[in-house]
Amino acid sequence: MPTLQEIENALYELAPRNLAQEWDNVGLLVGRPEQEVRRVLVALDVTEAVAEEAAARGAELIAAHHPVIFRPVKSLTDRDAAGRMLLRLAADGVAAICMHTNLDAAQGGVNDALAARLGLTHAEPLPGGDGILRMGGLPGEMALPAFLRWVREALGPNGIRFADGGRPIRRVAVGGGACGEYIRAAREAGCDALVTADVKYNQFLDAQAAGLTVIDAGHFPTEDVVCPVLVRYLAGRFPGLLVEKSASHREVIQFYV
Repeated sequence: MPTLQEIENALYELAPRNLAQEWDNVGLLVGRPEQEVRRVLVALDVTEAVAEEAAARGAELIAAHHPVIFRPVKSLTDRDAAGRMLLRLAADGVAAICMHTNLDAAQGGVNDALAARLGLTHAEPLPGGDGILRMGGLPGEMALPAFLRWVREALGPNGIRFADGGRPIRRVAVGGGACGEYIRAAREAGCDALVTADVKYNQFLDAQAAGLTVIDAGHFPTEDVVCPVLVRYLAGRFPGLLVEKSASHREVIQFYV
């Protein structure tokens, strides 16, 4: 069976480390490199519930997108959720490998998965998007109501926030997670809409003024699309390795309407 080191190396082949932003923290963040792995749980985040699920399933590794350790750890106690989760991982012998901004930018990574889920054709990197975002064409021109239904059916968010750019939608830019800062790049590239998450009020205003429809479909829905990609990739690279997507990790943001 593969070791954690071998799995980390394989994930870096999919999402090279040099694609990660300088401020990021990626790779094997919890665990011993020489440990053998028979079962992997894939999740967008390593939460207490995901750690509990991994232990219950007998998984030795959680492969995740968001780093399990991001800010400097000044103490490791059970007084906060992060400490409890890390202590649990260590006690249960569960490792964590996290591929973050490198997986956003990688060919076949988060944003290619998002473009594919939305049915975009001829997807390519968005100019001026640091190689992270993608853009492509819809199967046909859509008015905003039809496009909103399209996004809802593709991603299954609990709710959608949006600003109407006032034009039919043909070409779409996508950025999983918080990519509101790419509004200008999307409009300059000739896109009619941007699908992303965590959009700020002033960014909605800027987009509407520029004639760009912005769809905030949520951080989790726009990035969780990469988890099936990781499941297929690891299962294909290591025959005999049991790789499963987390069943416990779901969208945390709810809407009251």
